[in-house]
Amino acid sequence: MTTLSTETPAPRTASSAVATLARLLAALLGGAAVAWIGLYAIATVDWPAYNASNVLRALTTVGQVGAIAVLIVAVLLYRRRAPSSSGRHGLLVDALTAIGVAGLVTVTLGMPLAATKLYLFGLSVDQQFRVEYLTRLTSSPQLQDMTYHGLPPFYPAGWFWFGGRYANLMGLPGWEAYKPWAIISIAAAATLAAVLWNRMIGADRGIAVSVAVTLSVLAFASPEPYAAVLILLGVALLPTMLHGLRGPKGLPAGVRLSSTPWAAVLAAGLFLGLCATFYTLYAGVFAVTAALLALWLLVHGWIDAANKSTPAAHVRATRRRLTGVYAARLGVMAVVAAAVALLTWGPYLLARAQNRPASGGTYEHYLPEAGSQLPFPMLRPTVFGLLALIGFAWIVWRLRERTLALALGAAVAASYLVVLGSMAMTATGSTLLAFRLEPVLAAVLAAGGVLGVAAGSSWLVGRLGDVRFAIGALAAVVAVATAQHVPSMLAGDITIAYSDTDGTGARADKRPAGAQAYYPKIRAAIAEQTGRPATDVVVLTADFDFLSVYPYWGFQGLTSHYANPLAEFDKRAAAIEKWSTATTPDELVAHLDASPWRAPDVFLFRYSPDGYTLKLARDVYPNDPNVKRYTVTFDKAAFAGPPFTVTEIGPFILVVRK
Repeated sequence: MTTLSTETPAPRTASSAVATLARLLAALLGGAAVAWIGLYAIATVDWPAYNASNVLRALTTVGQVGAIAVLIVAVLLYRRRAPSSSGRHGLLVDALTAIGVAGLVTVTLGMPLAATKLYLFGLSVDQQFRVEYLTRLTSSPQLQDMTYHGLPPFYPAGWFWFGGRYANLMGLPGWEAYKPWAIISIAAAATLAAVLWNRMIGADRGIAVSVAVTLSVLAFASPEPYAAVLILLGVALLPTMLHGLRGPKGLPAGVRLSSTPWAAVLAAGLFLGLCATFYTLYAGVFAVTAALLALWLLVHGWIDAANKSTPAAHVRATRRRLTGVYAARLGVMAVVAAAVALLTWGPYLLARAQNRPASGGTYEHYLPEAGSQLPFPMLRPTVFGLLALIGFAWIVWRLRERTLALALGAAVAASYLVVLGSMAMTATGSTLLAFRLEPVLAAVLAAGGVLGVAAGSSWLVGRLGDVRFAIGALAAVVAVATAQHVPSMLAGDITIAYSDTDGTGARADKRPAGAQAYYPKIRAAIAEQTGRPATDVVVLTADFDFLSVYPYWGFQGLTSHYANPLAEFDKRAAAIEKWSTATTPDELVAHLDASPWRAPDVFLFRYSPDGYTLKLARDVYPNDPNVKRYTVTFDKAAFAGPPFTVTEIGPFILVVRK
């Protein structure tokens, strides 16, 4: 393996730094372009549904083999030409890497979803509010809550804001842009990460690591695309984070602040800030990783200073200097990260600083069985599990000798610490939702697994002679076999994408659509009766995928777990129950006019013989499931008057306040 100075080199000149940034930007844009072209080509054909035919499965495999073949060519070219990081052949290797990695992502996700406009998990459960968020930020670039009118966002808006700009650029509604934006953003991140790996450890090992990490992320994190993006980038930036904290390897214990590689510190800080704007949990785990790395370096520096035959006063001075240097580097990372994080968190924090009322948000109230146990991806009886086991063993074996092992090991330790912290917090009635960290662990260990296999391969070559071709052939077969298994691992999520009714009122599997088929008629009726755009209408409904498809404001959210604390979910629920007791139009109007929040302009009910119903949700944590559904029924007579227009549309009752 290489040393730190070649794994994460600090730019030697301003021109080399600019060249590096240019290549990384080209990788990012190139990966996005490959994915966009691939999705465009896929969309030109009328495909059969994935869950009704094996055609898409077969073509997915063909595409994966083609993408891996391109990556093999890149490896062979690199090994034959041994290009420098700035040479012409190096650019060609990077270009082939971009085509291969982005193509692998695109075909693995895009081909199985070719016949549907929906992404994994369709418009169901968690994907409802994610699509709703993208729909909201497609309607306007202003940072706004996904559901509630007039509130700054609580959930990080970064990935969704960029998705909204993509939707605007392509002229797509938010719900329809979600699938291509998810795939394009993952492909772009995977490509950028692959080029980073190439520069750190060479394209032969870098491409192998990239394939392993990318497939792991696709298998375990792709339903949350904004999480997948961060994992891909985060694993690749771990060595850079360590380099920024430690500085050039080999310096004596008297390291000074002047030796700091500020470009690496800045890159790590920007990434931590990006995490905070995309996914708060991941910002936390990577911040803990940085803190652990700084602590490791400090302890080793202290021990090294004590082991030298120097006066005690000199040892104390050296320790103070080391403490100051590592604290300063970590502090700069934190300041840069906070500055970036404020881009999305600023409006919410300002509102809280102004003592705006907040209650009812219970985002941390979820503890599935997976969150009550430590994750051990290295013990799965799969190829991913075997690779993770090799990675764990390699990290432990080389932790004190190899920069990459230390960087990856710190991420593993940080993940387990956060998981343990989350489980400990259950005693206080809360959690950190750390069950979502298993994809991070799997990706980090997959990277370590490839490096462990590379180390084992070098040992075999030394013992058996040049068996590199046999090792490479076996690795290619394993890569193809693993890649073609990923869609099977996502089969449930893919099926939902075909069985859910999309924004056009149709199901991609050609079966009868659900009640959502009436949404276009409901939207037309609302527009006609209110005379206002969707972005100026507040709707009270329990059919929350209606808000995923159209940018109406909601009076109440899906559950308290996705609700902005500033929205006062609990008080709104109590208000709705109070409104349901009204028996005359005048009484109901009085309740609505007394609302401390903007009252609904539109009610979208379901019909029942007893009245007009809404099925709402109540937090029942620590129970699992953590949500209890209950029905609120409004008296029909409360709407039987001049203030309201009542329209029956299929199973829905649409009530518009005049």
